[in-house]
Amino acid sequence: MQQVFSFLSALRENNNREWFAEHKQEYLTAQATFNSFAEALIARMGEIDSSVAGLTLRDCTYRIYRDTRFSPDKTPYKSHFGVFIAPHGKKGGYAGYYLHVEPKGGNYLGGNMLCAGTYCFDRDVLQSIREEVLDYPEAIRAAIAGAEGFDLDHRQSLTRTPKGFPAGTEYDDLLRLKQWNLCRFPDDDFFTAPDLLDRVVAEFSKTTDFLAIINRAMRFAYEERR
Repeated sequence: MQQVFSFLSALRENNNREWFAEHKQEYLTAQATFNSFAEALIARMGEIDSSVAGLTLRDCTYRIYRDTRFSPDKTPYKSHFGVFIAPHGKKGGYAGYYLHVEPKGGNYLGGNMLCAGTYCFDRDVLQSIREEVLDYPEAIRAAIAGAEGFDLDHRQSLTRTPKGFPAGTEYDDLLRLKQWNLCRFPDDDFFTAPDLLDRVVAEFSKTTDFLAIINRAMRFAYEERR
């Protein structure tokens, strides 16, 4: 994985089409290294979580080319690699396991990340998750606590309890969440270790209960739309 970091660091400093064309082979080598790891990770996660079994590399990975049509940032390439392993793939509309590789100081997340969850919920989906909090607060707290080393992302939270839900309860902080993610931010040494695959699988295994609860609530919302 060290070559992946080296390439992404160089790309960040030379994010233009001319440089990329001159270093295309380095990109292809980095891409192949990351994709090989991603395929192995997808297969391993499918063994421990049946909801993501049978996914392919194409279901879970992203192109390096940025869509700059509506962005003030016109740099043509992403300076990170990511794989999102979720039921029905990255476009399936469910929460999943996301691995993000980005050299420290990058302009996207600023570093590496392991994350379980998703963001940008539709209103009815968020409503369903909040109802799940009301019905099973202990189970959700236990699932979060069981993901040792991960932190619940509170950055996108309401300042008040949403209308229709009781205020001032011990799970008020959960009801205010607008996105549901458990995150941790490993350093580069984590990603360059020889046992990286086992490490990542072990970490994501801590979050399966959390994702099962979130995806159950999401599925209920989707079924109500029919």
